[in-house]
Amino acid sequence: MMKKPRLSFWQIWNMSFGFLGIQFGFALQNGNVSRIFQTLGAEIERIPILWIAAPVTGLIMQPIIGHLSDKTWGRFGRRRPYFLIGAILASIALIMMPNSPVLWIAVGMLWIMDASINISMEPFRAFVGDMLPNEQRTLGFTMQSFFIGIGAFVASWLPYILSNWFNISNTAPAGQIPDTVKFSFYLGGIVFLAAVAYTVFTTKEYSPEELKAFEETEGGDRKVTYEETTEPKRKYLVRGIIWTIAGILFAVPIYWLKLEQELYILAGGLILFGLLQMFSALLLHCHRAQSGLVSIITDLYRMPKTMGQLAIVQFFSWFALFSMWIYTTAAVTNHLYGTTDTTSEIYNEGANLVSGMFGWYNLFAAGFGLAVLPFLAKITNRKVTHSIALVIGGLGLASIYILKDPQHMIFSMIGVGLAWASILAMPYAILTGSLPSHKMGVYMGIFNFFIVIPQILAATILGFMVRNLFGGDSIYALLTGGASLLIAAVLVLFVHDPAGRKLV
Repeated sequence: MMKKPRLSFWQIWNMSFGFLGIQFGFALQNGNVSRIFQTLGAEIERIPILWIAAPVTGLIMQPIIGHLSDKTWGRFGRRRPYFLIGAILASIALIMMPNSPVLWIAVGMLWIMDASINISMEPFRAFVGDMLPNEQRTLGFTMQSFFIGIGAFVASWLPYILSNWFNISNTAPAGQIPDTVKFSFYLGGIVFLAAVAYTVFTTKEYSPEELKAFEETEGGDRKVTYEETTEPKRKYLVRGIIWTIAGILFAVPIYWLKLEQELYILAGGLILFGLLQMFSALLLHCHRAQSGLVSIITDLYRMPKTMGQLAIVQFFSWFALFSMWIYTTAAVTNHLYGTTDTTSEIYNEGANLVSGMFGWYNLFAAGFGLAVLPFLAKITNRKVTHSIALVIGGLGLASIYILKDPQHMIFSMIGVGLAWASILAMPYAILTGSLPSHKMGVYMGIFNFFIVIPQILAATILGFMVRNLFGGDSIYALLTGGASLLIAAVLVLFVHDPAGRKLV
């Protein structure tokens, strides 16, 4: 019987350091891609659908990478090969993205960049479950939040720093990306690769045999046994038919009523999920039960109770975040600066401010992650801590609507930062105790479904809402996001987390 040893502060620091680079990439993407799209001619109401690349690639890549990394073991370990491969590809994409000559190439580069970042990021979540005992997992995920916050803060302020400290041009002719954005992406590619390489070469992983031995002695809510058999193939077939029919029925009124074409993405998603299940039934009929697709579909239906409850919380949390990422630039430049002209100096001043404010909420998240969240979790529990953070974050996001001075967004970002820190840590700290170690990667990938599905939904309906319900004023998309965080704050209180008070 072996107990997983506690790691030192610096060992946890080393294994989390790669997230500094990963968030460098995400922060540059979140703060500048809408700006790049608008500069290359995208209409404001079309921006959400152009962003569809980010959630779709996560939906596809994360369960696949999780499944593969669960079954990988070699001289470079289990998760670390994926860290490094993703970092190399993402760094190349970051350098190429701001050099896109036309809109469709920029959209394609977003697909490539987001897929590459996901290859690196997904195994990092499972890495905490692999390496740390139950009682250190909250620290492990809050350490990741710290590096996410620091990396995103610096990356978000890069265009401002390059413009104001180094006098690099922040404007460009119509249809061209400013040099501040280009150089920020170049630096981001370098930092991404260097930070991930640091974790790869300073951290040693446990072997599958060691993890199995550790699992047998771990307490908490962890299930140490897992039934490897599949469901009867009839179940896959029936479920597949039901989901496919649901997708078709959803598509019919879109066609007849001539609704927004973006809604076809939701219908297509339902149909695709149904077809994948029917294909799983075919694989079982052909005696290929060990197929990765069959395994992922089976694991999805057998997710632990805690994971299913957290999925709903994640849905509303990430719907809010996606609305903030894609609409804050447009909302602030229009609502507070009074312009939609992407070639004007005042628009680019506002866009730089938004990028910088995104940096501030990430810096706040870094501090809250290491200090405030562990303290709150000790005096209450992880569910109450997450609920408090989501309430404050929802109010912070909605408060942008009542601001008169753009600089006062810093106060809104304090609330958003607390919510962001908690979203990055608490759901994962609650979740890992309910997952079998040999399925940690694939379940972390499946858990990502409930991050990307709300983003896909946001990408398909927010454009419709802004155009038809909000009169083209994107500030109301931020109010919608604030309300969504408040809903999540209520739902998290009903999540099952019996170890929540003692494992902080």
